[in-house]
Amino acid sequence: MRAAVLTEWRTLEIHDVVAPECPADGVVLDVLACGVCRSDWHAWTGADPDVTLPHIPGHEFCGTVRAVGANVNDWSVGDRVIAPFILACGRCDACKAGEQTTCGTQAVPGFTIAGAFAEQIAVPRADANLAALPDAMDPALAAALGCRVTTVWHALTDRAALAPGEWLAVHGVGGIGLAAVMLGRAMGARVIAVDVVPEKLAFAEKLGAIPVAAAGAAEAIKELTGGGAHVSVEALGIAATTDASLRCLRKLGRHVQIGMPAGDHVQMALPMDAVYSGQLALFGTRGMPAWKYPSLFALIEAGLDLSPMIARRVSLSDAQTELEAFDGPAPPGVAVITNFAT
Repeated sequence: MRAAVLTEWRTLEIHDVVAPECPADGVVLDVLACGVCRSDWHAWTGADPDVTLPHIPGHEFCGTVRAVGANVNDWSVGDRVIAPFILACGRCDACKAGEQTTCGTQAVPGFTIAGAFAEQIAVPRADANLAALPDAMDPALAAALGCRVTTVWHALTDRAALAPGEWLAVHGVGGIGLAAVMLGRAMGARVIAVDVVPEKLAFAEKLGAIPVAAAGAAEAIKELTGGGAHVSVEALGIAATTDASLRCLRKLGRHVQIGMPAGDHVQMALPMDAVYSGQLALFGTRGMPAWKYPSLFALIEAGLDLSPMIARRVSLSDAQTELEAFDGPAPPGVAVITNFAT
């Protein structure tokens, strides 16, 4: 099968590789689509300690079941499915409590196991993690849900408990940020988008957000909202936006760290004076449990159109170029691999 293989840091090459074997508790999928995400960029640069070379990245995927393991009960050949990027065991105390994103033996496609920048992917623990795609859902949209929409959905509904009428500030309008803008609006929040790229701010404004330039954003948001945002999402994983996210909150505000800190940003100096005096809550969030897919699908089926997130449908051979774009301010929208033949 064809795959984009990370042969050295910052280098993806298209190779013919051996097709994956089917796990006894899993399935093999023919990949229909796979998103290209900033988290993939962290793996591509060598900033993620879980990745060893050679490696196949890609963690935002959907596909059609090609083969089924002997111990799988819930899935059959031909099913169209999606999986969260954190594959939980389904048996530990965390999983039994519904907290699969904290499973102690999780497998992560594209990081700890081979990913979906390939024509096929093996997905272990199928019964605990797969969800059926709605018949009418475009595979490109399903892949675009990836780690961005799913993580944001979990962050806003579970971690931060965003309520209608609250002010939501979104710092960084990449894939995660766009998802936060659209989901926040759908949940009835008043949404502010912050970025350094004017084109991204203009795009967020078209989606219903109030655009605010990154320079002086915290002060501008406090003035605009009459005291600060109730909830603030950090969507890049860097120190400057994390600082601004905390400083833009009103008293008792909730900061949600969705952007993944890596490299030089693993350790950050935070404005603890703002945390202390504002009595702020800080939430970390990563991924979404598989059991939450039905609620997200229901919101989409009720009329939430997330297709504006998709800026580019690309070929497997374009993955290198898409990752290179994350070296600087990337263009608005997200790229999804939909052609695995070229």
